[in-house]
Amino acid sequence: MIFNNEITQSYDDWLKTPIGRYIDGREKSLILDLTAPRVGEKVLDMGCGTGEHLILFMKKGCQITGVERSPYMLDMAKQKLGNRGDLYLEKAESLPFPDNEFDIVSIISALEFMDDPQQAISEAIRVCRGRVFLGGMNKLSLAGNIWKYKNAGHPSVYRNARFFHMGQLTGMVRTHLQGVRIQWGSVVFLPYQWYRFATGIEEKIPIMKNPFGAFWGLSFPVTFTYRTIQDIIREPFEMKPRRRQPATGIVRELRK
Repeated sequence: MIFNNEITQSYDDWLKTPIGRYIDGREKSLILDLTAPRVGEKVLDMGCGTGEHLILFMKKGCQITGVERSPYMLDMAKQKLGNRGDLYLEKAESLPFPDNEFDIVSIISALEFMDDPQQAISEAIRVCRGRVFLGGMNKLSLAGNIWKYKNAGHPSVYRNARFFHMGQLTGMVRTHLQGVRIQWGSVVFLPYQWYRFATGIEEKIPIMKNPFGAFWGLSFPVTFTYRTIQDIIREPFEMKPRRRQPATGIVRELRK
């Protein structure tokens, strides 16, 4: 799904409302807890949208790169970021970057709309040399499903989205990295309208390993892979030993 200009603007407008700001803040807090970005690290955000999460990593001192398939969202991200990051109009399933290029690779509120989520995760792992973060709407969350079917203020955004639960996501990750250690949690547990008065309740609910929040997040490490010149040798070949032959006159010279 490619967002048009109307959807792009409505989503950005929603983030400026009091409820939108609060929910966005809760999500970003979970993102930072699970990614722990450090100054100078290179970050790629796949499906970067209007650049909100790129700004989050930029404020932590990271070098930021974004990939987005919607030209409308990418234009808005360029307006926000100016020259402070690299932005590309590309699909997440086929990234124009070499292996092991980024310290952190994130896919946030974008996997739900991708044509091939499994391939996108594969690409995230390929270009990463540190850790991958995935975040999105939770299939098991009552609040998340209310947003999807009752449209919660920005109706067209989630109508055709494909929601996942943590079991599905961990299974997809371990298809590529068997036995990898995964950290996860979720936030936003209450119905949308409750956040006008019930933020205190939200903040008392445990976050880590809680599968019922409307927004889930998970992270896992990726081991840097080295490639050497030997990798290009596909067929063995025979090396013939050479017989040692002394250089003419060398022994005579040494005996003088």
